Amino acid sequence: MRSSTPRGLQPNVLGTGDTIVMAVAGSAPAYSLAATTAVLAGAVGHAAPAALLYCAVPMLGIVLAFGRLGRIDVNAGAGYSWVGRTLHPFLGFLCGWALVVAATLFMVAGSLPAGQLTLALFDPALAAAIGPATAVGAGWFLLMLLVVLAGARLTVRAQLLLTAVELLILLMFLFGALLHRGAAAAFDWSWLGLGHFDGVSGFASGALIAAFYYWGWDVTSNLSEETRDSRRTAGFAALVGLGVVFLLFEAFTISVNIILGAGEAASGGANVLALLGDAIWPGGGGKLLVLAVLLSTVATLETTLIQVTRSLFAMGRDRTMPAALGTVHRRWNTPWVAIAVVGAVALALFAAATALGSVGDILRAAVHAMGLQIAFYYGLAGVAAVVAYRGVLLGSVREFLLGGVWPVLGAAFMFWIFFESLGELSGASVAVGLGGLGAGLVPMLWYWRRGSTYYRPARLDAARAMAAADPYAVPGRRGGAAPGEPLATDF
Repeated sequence: MRSSTPRGLQPNVLGTGDTIVMAVAGSAPAYSLAATTAVLAGAVGHAAPAALLYCAVPMLGIVLAFGRLGRIDVNAGAGYSWVGRTLHPFLGFLCGWALVVAATLFMVAGSLPAGQLTLALFDPALAAAIGPATAVGAGWFLLMLLVVLAGARLTVRAQLLLTAVELLILLMFLFGALLHRGAAAAFDWSWLGLGHFDGVSGFASGALIAAFYYWGWDVTSNLSEETRDSRRTAGFAALVGLGVVFLLFEAFTISVNIILGAGEAASGGANVLALLGDAIWPGGGGKLLVLAVLLSTVATLETTLIQVTRSLFAMGRDRTMPAALGTVHRRWNTPWVAIAVVGAVALALFAAATALGSVGDILRAAVHAMGLQIAFYYGLAGVAAVVAYRGVLLGSVREFLLGGVWPVLGAAFMFWIFFESLGELSGASVAVGLGGLGAGLVPMLWYWRRGSTYYRPARLDAARAMAAADPYAVPGRRGGAAPGEPLATDF
């Protein structure tokens, strides 16, 4: 296999529309609803819509933070680079490592339901067997691995097809839910309030699960080196993507409360959307929603693979992980070594998963563990945005609120649910969540001692970056830095 090790990936492959599709697919609306609704209903009951609402507000602050950081540092490592250059390289590495761990866990947590759902379309009895579900899920994973290996252009074409069909099916069922007669419960505005939570710790547990629902929109930042006008596009696409999935999540969780009830939803496991589909359209409705979940699962496997492989690519390029991970294939312009490594690790986890119990048990433990990782690295990125822009925050009320207050409140919320939920989680979830973070200390200290230049960073400062791009700073240029032209802060 011929390869080379250029500093960057192929630029200008993705446009604004492509990147919005990636943001929506990254959050995987149908998959998130199928895999997580039962877990959320079991944790907070009828307060599921409230948990999603109150997590969306601080999550928007994190989206703003990512967008602002992406304007001054275009890097496939995203938070790994930004946090390292603003707070501390150790924190930056752990930020990137948390994403790698969460995404690796998702390889199993996403692929197992894909296998289960595929079997359910043909023989529901087979879907309950973890062995066949693991084998079919591994097949889907390998297919997506090959698509990601073939390059960003093929990846986005696959996403356009998968996500368009998924959203069409979901919208059809929302329309059907509006016309549905017969309900387990009448709509109650209190479902959007705080009264149904079991105290502060119950709210934190629900918010941690809700964070997993939204996770994935930040794939736009990991694709920034391959996106046209990415300083604007990545943040805008993430904002639109979050808005789309928020509306879908709220609409479906309210529909579940009305049509099924929190008790049936909690006991439905990964089949909760199939139950909802059968209730709305008896006969084929359940299978049609299962198809939507299957498409969503396959789509989000693809975006998660992009996130983890681009993060590992950036780490390999910086020599904070084996340098081979930074190798880019000469023909496909993809980090093929990182993709191969992720594939090998994921297949090993598939083999281990067959001994861990039912699909539902694995999903429940994995969702909580991934929630801890997500809250950790999102919180660090929120703080990093405030630090990077500290020199310009007092320039206007808008700058102060959108660039300072909202991101720092989002970061504080993420750290709060991280610590507050620890006492509510199972030992397995805490061990995997914290143990996964702790494992990152080994490569971090090893490559720090070997003198990686990542640990001697050029500080990321928005005021300095914008001054470098100011039209008056470069005589004869109007409009600042040209589109796509690197600033002094880029890698």
